[in-house]
This record gives sequence, structure tokens and C-alpha cells, in this order.
Amino acid sequence: MAAYQVNDTVVYGPHGVCKITEISERDMTGRPMEYYVLKPIYYDTSTIFVPSGNEALTSKMRPVLSADEIDELIKDMPEENYTWIDDENERKAKYRDTLSGGDTQDLVRLVQALYLRKESQTSKGKKLRYADENILKDAERVLNEEFAHAFNIKREQVASFIRRKLREAGKQP
Repeated sequence: MAAYQVNDTVVYGPHGVCKITEISERDMTGRPMEYYVLKPIYYDTSTIFVPSGNEALTSKMRPVLSADEIDELIKDMPEENYTWIDDENERKAKYRDTLSGGDTQDLVRLVQALYLRKESQTSKGKKLRYADENILKDAERVLNEEFAHAFNIKREQVASFIRRKLREAGKQP
């Protein structure tokens, strides 16, 4: 039996916020299986099929956080632990796993670590590595989609929204 229902809104790894438009049996591999059919909310030209019985893939699906849960996450942001991984291959693998896993708190830590590195590199007249820049953009997109959806604001408004929430909590970044 499916854990999610039609019309549920979920975050699906790096694909961001998606709506489950149907749960149906399909024959895509030579044998019929039940699939969640996901439509990304902000990129409705895509359709994603997730086999409901594939735990590795369904574990990347989770409900969108509530506004209250995001408020708590924002309040805790400045206290998060930022870790930079020096080994580029290890860093890329870890950051891809974090992005694919879709855990909001992990994504916040990832974005913060990359922002701090970017600031450090900029102060030295250098740029963030291309792979790190791409991970940062993808992580920001997923977070912006989830926060925008939860608070019913535009994705472009998320950064200023977070800054305002941090000021209200007395924790200016």
C-alpha cells in the first residue's frame, strides 16, 4: 500500500517540491509495478515516476516541511555547524548525497558551508570551484522551492524572508 496519496506535496531529492498527481500501475520494465507520478511544482514540464516499492527511491521523498518547522529551522540556522571537506572528490560525493537525500537541515548546512567557502575564496580574489557552485545553486533551488511553498511566497523572496526571520529572532546572519 502506498505511503503517500494523490495530491500530496513532497520534496523529492534534487527535483524539489513535487505534487503526486497519480499513483498507478505501469509496465516500464517488463513487469507491472505501482508508481508515484510526480510533477515538479515549479517545473511542470517534467514528470517523474517513482516505483512505490523501491525503498531506495521512495526514501528520497518526504513531505514538505510546515511553516512552523521551517521557522524553527531558520531560528537555529546561525548555530548550525559548518564543515568544509578539503578533498574535492570526497566533498563532491558527500554534497551530491546530501542534495539527493533532500533533508532540509542538511541542505541548510551544505548551503552555509558553500557560502562561507565562497566568501573566503572571494576575499582572496578567487572563485568557488565549478562543481561546488553547481551544488550550491541546486541546493538553494530546492530550499527556495520548499520555503516558498510552505509560506506561500515567491522563490525570489525566500532570501529576504529568511533574513527578516533571523532579525526577528535576534540572530542576524
